[in-house]
This record gives sequence, C-alpha cells and structure tokens, in this order.
Amino acid sequence: MEAVALFSFTASETDEISFHKGDMIKVTEMEDDSCWFTAEIQGKRGYVPENYISLLPHTWFAGRVSRLEAEQRLRWQDTGVFLVRESESAPGDFSVSVSYGDRVEHFRVLEGGGQYCIWDESFCSLNRLVDFYRTHSIAMEKVKPRLAHALCDYTPPQTAHLHFLRGDIIDLLDCSSSLTWRGRCRGRVGIFPREYVQQVYH
Repeated sequence: MEAVALFSFTASETDEISFHKGDMIKVTEMEDDSCWFTAEIQGKRGYVPENYISLLPHTWFAGRVSRLEAEQRLRWQDTGVFLVRESESAPGDFSVSVSYGDRVEHFRVLEGGGQYCIWDESFCSLNRLVDFYRTHSIAMEKVKPRLAHALCDYTPPQTAHLHFLRGDIIDLLDCSSSLTWRGRCRGRVGIFPREYVQQVYH
C-alpha cells in the first residue's frame, strides 16, 4: 500500500527509515498490535511510525477479510470485479479475490525484490499492480491450465520462483518461454526451469 508522509521523521535506530513530509512511502507490512509499519523508501526497507503517515484510501482494499467473506461479497458480480485483501495463509502478503460470475477465485500476489506480480507483469507497488488490472482484467489473464508432474525437488531461494517436490502435480499457466515456465502448485504461483517437469498429456 502507498502512503504519504504527514510529518518528517529522523530514524534513531538502524532498523528505522528517515523520511520528509510529503514523501511517498510504500507500506509492505501492517501489524495490528504495533505503532510501526514496515515500509520501503527508495529501495531501503525498515520501520516507520504509523502516526507519521497516512495510507492512501482505495475502495478495492478490503483489509483483513477471509476467503469466505470475499467470496460472499464477489459472487454473482460481473466477471473481473475484484478486491485485494491481506492473505490468511501468509501474514504480511496480499491476495486478490476475483469474481467469475458464479464462482470466485483467489490469486496470491507474489513479492520479491520490491516487485509485485500475479502473472508475468511485475510492478513496483501494489497500487501499480491494481491500476494495471483495472484495464487488463485479471479474469482474462487466467490461462486454461495444462498439467505436469515434477521430476525432482525444486526449492530455490528466490520468492518469485515456484517451489515443489518430486511427484507434485503442477498447473501450467505459461509455457511460452524455452527456458522457464510459470505454474501453480500447493496454492502458489511462480516460475521454474522447464527441465524440472514433464507435461502430462491426456
């Protein structure tokens, strides 16, 4: 989430970030029981005092809403209508819940190196990601999955990469690259080397 600095702040600890009144700040984590947010300013990440900044209001951000409540809000809405919520399964991360008319699907927002993505497009903030999907319906980005099974374990350190174990079944979402594919496994979406899997043909 993006915020604007209401006052200037000078860091007194090494894990805090200084900023000036009027600066735009990217908030990456919000804890209910803390007076501090984790934020990023010009590539530097640290803590900022909650009462020094103001989160920019966005009607699409639902906050801490469960999957079930998101489904109740979105079911039977027009295809492509969505909301962004704090992830239930991964605190500190975000999920996008999307209406497909008679059903609702949930997509994890992947974050790595200050970039946010759902499919192939990456953005410098959650706001930019949402702005993109306002004109490029996330529903249209969904690709009919093909299946593959993992030939071996793949546990890379990069957060944008998909982790899986030998024998896992993977939904293939994008096979256009000759080196890396994008897929879904164990509720997560990411890229992986194509030689680690074998497609399942029906």
